[in-house]
Amino acid sequence: MADILTPALGESVSEASIAKWTKKVGDAVRKDEVLVELETDKVSLEVVAPADGVLAAINAAEGDTVVPGTVLGSVSEGASAPTAAPAAPAAAAAPAAAPAASGGASVEIAVPTMGESVAEGSIGTWLKKSGDTVAKDELLVEIETDKVAVEVSAPAAGVLTIVADNGATVTPGQVIGSVSASGAAAAPAAAPAAAAPANTGSAQAQSQDKASAHLSPAVQRVVSENNLNPASLSASGPKGNITKADAIAAIGAAAPAAPKAAAPVAPRADQPREERVKMTRLRQTIARRLKESQNTAAQLTTFNEVDMTNVMALRAQYKEVFEKRHGVKLGFMSFFTKAVVQALRELPAVNAEIDGTDIIYKNHYDIGVAVGTDKGLVVPVLRDADTLSLAGIEKGIGALGKAARDGALTMDQMQGGTFTITNGGTYGSLMSTPILNAPQSGILGMHNIVQRPMAINGEVKIRPMMYLALSYDHRIVDGKEAVTFLVRIKELLEDPARALLDL
Repeated sequence: MADILTPALGESVSEASIAKWTKKVGDAVRKDEVLVELETDKVSLEVVAPADGVLAAINAAEGDTVVPGTVLGSVSEGASAPTAAPAAPAAAAAPAAAPAASGGASVEIAVPTMGESVAEGSIGTWLKKSGDTVAKDELLVEIETDKVAVEVSAPAAGVLTIVADNGATVTPGQVIGSVSASGAAAAPAAAPAAAAPANTGSAQAQSQDKASAHLSPAVQRVVSENNLNPASLSASGPKGNITKADAIAAIGAAAPAAPKAAAPVAPRADQPREERVKMTRLRQTIARRLKESQNTAAQLTTFNEVDMTNVMALRAQYKEVFEKRHGVKLGFMSFFTKAVVQALRELPAVNAEIDGTDIIYKNHYDIGVAVGTDKGLVVPVLRDADTLSLAGIEKGIGALGKAARDGALTMDQMQGGTFTITNGGTYGSLMSTPILNAPQSGILGMHNIVQRPMAINGEVKIRPMMYLALSYDHRIVDGKEAVTFLVRIKELLEDPARALLDL
C-alpha cells in the first residue's frame, strides 16, 4: 500500500483545499498519473500516483482543508483494472474513422486547470452549437481568465451538447458540455475520382474557410483585422493549432494590403449618448487587486528629482556601438534597474513583504516592469536582475514587453516579483503616485524628462530633469528608509560611475 501525501505547498503557504479528484476509489491508476488537484491562496498543485495499482482509499474529500504531509489516500500496489477485450478487426475495405465516444456514451468536456492562482474564467464564444458534429481535438471554445486564454478541444468525435453558455463564469474541473457518439453524422463519402476539379478560386476560399473554422476567437480577430489567410499561417500550438502569436508574427511578413478608404465619421446624432460594455476579466482583476492593495497596505509616496544629464550623455556617446555589439538599443530602463537593485541591497526592507505577523526578506532581485497593453496593465518579471549586465537587462525587458503586447506572457513570467518599476514618462506623465503591486512593499515611478532651469553652483542652468516617486508600505518601510532609497537612486543616476565602482 502506497500513501498519497500532500506535498510542500511553497513559501509561506501552510494549507490547501482539495479542488478535485480525477479518479474514484477502485479505479486503476498509473505511477505519476495526476490524481488530485490542490488549491492554495497562491498556487494550484497536482498530486500524482506514487505507484501503479488501484486507488484504494480517499481520505480527504473535495473542499477539505489539508496541510503538508496529510495522507490524502492510498494506492494498492500491483493491482490493476481488468484489461478490456480487444475489439474485432474492422473490414479490410473500411477506412479508419476518427475515434468517437464509445457505445453512444457521453464524454464530458471539463474546464482544464488554468494556471497557478487562477481560480475561475469566463466562457468565450463557442465555435460550435449544441447538436453539431465535432471531430476529436477540434477547438470548441476559448476560456478567458484574468491572465491567459485557455483553449478547450473536443475530447472525442461525436455530437456536441453545451451546458455552459457564452460569458458564463466557470472553475477548473467544471463540466461545460459533453460529446456523445449517439446520432453522430456519418463521415462524408469521398468524391468520385472522375468528378471535375473545382474552380481554383473556389477551392482556395474553401481551404481558407476550413482553416478559419478551427481558430480561437482571439486568433480570428487578428486574422480578420489584418486580412490574413489562415491556411498560410504556420502553427506552433501544442496540438498543431494556430496561436495568436503565430498570427501576429505573420502580419509583418504579409504583403501590404491595399489602403482602405477612410470611413466617414458618424455625426453625433447617430451615436449613442452612453454605451454599457462589460469589463474584461483582466480589467476586473486589475481593479480588484489595486483596491485590495490600497485597503491592505499603509501606502505612502515620497518624491525626489534626478538630473539626467550624465546618463543621457553616456547613452548618446555609446548607443551606436552598444547596439552593434549587443544587438539591442541602450535605453534608460537598464540604468534605473541597476540603480534600483543597488538601492534594494542597501535597504532590504523595500525588497521585503509582510505575511501575517512575519516579514519575508528577499535575497534575490526579481524586478517587475509595468507594461501597458491594449487589454490593460500587466507586470512581467525580470528574474535575477542583479546578475544581468545593461545589455542583458535591455534584452530581457524588450522580450517581456513584446510578449505582453502579443498576449504571449506565461504565468511564470508574471509572478514572484520583489519590486516594481513603472514608467509613466513614456505617456508624458510629469508626476504620479503609483499604487503598490501587492504583496510587494515598494514601487518606483519614473516620469517625463523635462528641460527645467536649475540652480547649479550659484548659476541658473537648463537641465533635463525627471521626477521620481516611491510608493511604499509604511507598515514595513520607515520614512527615513524610503527617502534614503530615492536619494541613493538619484546619486547613482546623476553619477553613473558610482554603480560601476560600487560606491
